[in-house]
Amino acid sequence: MKSIAVWISAVALIAFAAMVSGAKGEGRMPSLEGATAWLNSAPLNSKSLRGKVVLVNFWTYSCINSLRELPYLKAWAAKYKDSGLVVVGVHTPEFGFEKDAANVKTAVFDLNVPYAVAIDSDRSIWSAFHNEYWPARYLVDGKGRIRYEHFGEGDYEKSERAIVELLRENGAPVPEGGLVRITALGAEASPSNDVRSPETYAGYERAERLASHERVARDSSKAYSLPIAPALNQWGLGGMWTVGRERSLLQTGSGRIVFRFHARDLHVVLGAARAGRAIRFKVTLDGAAPAENHGVDSSPEGFGEVRQPRLYQLIRQGERVEDRTLEVEFLDPGVELFSFTFG
Repeated sequence: MKSIAVWISAVALIAFAAMVSGAKGEGRMPSLEGATAWLNSAPLNSKSLRGKVVLVNFWTYSCINSLRELPYLKAWAAKYKDSGLVVVGVHTPEFGFEKDAANVKTAVFDLNVPYAVAIDSDRSIWSAFHNEYWPARYLVDGKGRIRYEHFGEGDYEKSERAIVELLRENGAPVPEGGLVRITALGAEASPSNDVRSPETYAGYERAERLASHERVARDSSKAYSLPIAPALNQWGLGGMWTVGRERSLLQTGSGRIVFRFHARDLHVVLGAARAGRAIRFKVTLDGAAPAENHGVDSSPEGFGEVRQPRLYQLIRQGERVEDRTLEVEFLDPGVELFSFTFG
């Protein structure tokens, strides 16, 4: 996911002006009318939102950066709802399966997202905002003006203080008790401070560091062999795969993937070519069952299933983070491999 941190600065005027001024998109909030559908709400527009402070969040449900931001958005939506804050999640897809409204609806339910979600499968709202990042936050005042932006994860305290200031500017009482405190589990937990592996894609359009010995045959079925000793951040395929533009598809029998990584968490975005069919897999870490290093989507013995297209957390290391080799054996054909992400 394309993700950066933006620091809004000003050296004059009052502290509030320094917090909520200087955003590149400052101006009127663009239209939300390009949504193909809405979840958790009737369709919203600038007229219905006038007088409210609005937090517009661009996200996509298989993006680890978006998932780690969710606990804060949920907490802000709950804490400041009665003060007039409206949180709008704009779900703009990265991968093809995220365009499917049914998949988005399932994800919103599974992730317990309580606020309004605009399904932006045609990227109309994304384009209207001239947005480029997952996740992205745009804070709009009661007069419909964008007053604050943040791109990427982090800066949560600064974002919440901007929310509070705009609510007070709007004349609303704000709950006491200070800023929200978040404790999140699974993929929504904050990243570690020891990540040396980059997001890596499995489709030929953006794939890097593929260490299988064979040359990639684009959009054609071909047998690949795992690298024997991949270097850090190299990965490989084993078995009969078709490498497409945005994903690699396991064609027949069993197949394997391997990745040499350095991070606390390893996630893989996976799907099934045939909807509704479970694809079994087994994870090993340095050749053994992951045991206490398993993720939420794999057992200590390493077993798991792919049932729907989403992000799967396969590994969460303990206190000691070091270079490790993940291998996943898929016991059934039809798995789709989109990307690896780390935390």
